[in-house]
Amino acid sequence: MSHIFDSTVLREYDIRGIIGETLGADDARAIGRGFGSLLRRDLGVDGPAPLVAVGYDGRVSSPMLEHALVEGLTASGCNVRRIGMGPTPMLYFAEASAEEVQGGIQITGSHNPANYNGFKMVFRGRPFFGADIRRLGAMAADGDWLDGAGEVESLDVMDAYIDRLLSALEGIDTAALEGLTVGWDAGNGAAGPALERLAARLPGKHHLLFTDVDGNFPNHHPDPTVEANLEDLRTLVAEKPCDFGIAFDGDGDRIGAIDGEGRVVWGDQLLMIYAEDLLGKLPNSTIIADVKASRALFDHVETHGGRPLMWKTGHSLIKSKMKEVSSPLAGEMSGHVFFADDYYGYDDALYAGVRLIAASARLGKSVTQLRGEMPAMLNTPELRFQVDETRKFAAIDEVKARLTGPDVPDGVSVDATDGVRVNTPDGWWLLRASNTQDVLVARAESESEAGLDRLLGQIDDQLRLSGLERGESVGH
Repeated sequence: MSHIFDSTVLREYDIRGIIGETLGADDARAIGRGFGSLLRRDLGVDGPAPLVAVGYDGRVSSPMLEHALVEGLTASGCNVRRIGMGPTPMLYFAEASAEEVQGGIQITGSHNPANYNGFKMVFRGRPFFGADIRRLGAMAADGDWLDGAGEVESLDVMDAYIDRLLSALEGIDTAALEGLTVGWDAGNGAAGPALERLAARLPGKHHLLFTDVDGNFPNHHPDPTVEANLEDLRTLVAEKPCDFGIAFDGDGDRIGAIDGEGRVVWGDQLLMIYAEDLLGKLPNSTIIADVKASRALFDHVETHGGRPLMWKTGHSLIKSKMKEVSSPLAGEMSGHVFFADDYYGYDDALYAGVRLIAASARLGKSVTQLRGEMPAMLNTPELRFQVDETRKFAAIDEVKARLTGPDVPDGVSVDATDGVRVNTPDGWWLLRASNTQDVLVARAESESEAGLDRLLGQIDDQLRLSGLERGESVGH
């Protein structure tokens, strides 16, 4: 018995497809068989049956995939702990906080449209991605699975998870937070029920939007990095009024924020706040951000006694780098924020929300004040445009070669950590290939409109030299 996955489903950071077209129950079963077999082989086939935690998000297709995944895991000889519906970080918590659990799988389509779904995995405490996922495909094609008969149990971990989230406020005078008012937007995603329980136990006043889980996302698409999706939260913050507002993506591992004046606090700006707070107690720490982050963040980390490290985009890559360099804090423009000082090092938007309350309290400044003190940089949103799959990496290599040759102008330097990030007297621009789509991603930042225009001109010049152009922007 073997199984062939659709060629588009096995991605770099997760497994993702369109229900009824590229992803279905047979795929979920094969993922369970492969993951369970890998885990048993890693731990020793003759040892006791490994325990895998399984959770799922609020999409219509998630219960069907969960049922098939559990079948696959038990058929490979693994035991399964079903934790039910909840945000992805609750699954991470179920894996990280229980010594007896050796793996975890969350069924989630994250911020993708309602007809998508997918899987995020943890393997013995580390991210499962890239070569791991490709190996699942090869094993399925060969039918290279172990057989067994695992057992299934169900466990409600939500209250323990909420307790853990609230630990972020330890040491803070919660009486001082009673005057705080916060708006929250769950976007009808899987974080809704956990948010309701969390908000009921937080000091201050909390106004919640769209906590009913609805996999059709009737109010707005749950991607907090798109400003249009923050309009409901912005309105709530203005009307109540709130000190600030927090939004989640569909599975609760990415955060978005609005300050009390309605300004977006982007992923790198949130990281500036978290870094300033953390460096007060852990000076000289290495703080990691992806190559799309503002120069203002890296400068801010240095100013406050930290060591900034620019790294590749991708939550699995960032998590792996954090372990390698013992970083207590990392983040991405996409709203993934990872805390490893007093937490487990994974991306949890609910925890990040509580940490924003804590940081504001410890720093003695409102989120609005912290946002207002940040330098006024002009930057483009993430510009994503289609290129042929065969050209995307080659084009980046060509740009890199041209900009590291003998004719590079004075004041221009290239960081090739992930694509090309080009520093110039006007600011910086970035060009990188997406790991998950046939897309190039560009971004630029300057202190003036004229500088920004010149940077975009440089991007267009480099694309033209490689026979490409910056076409219409496409989504994730």
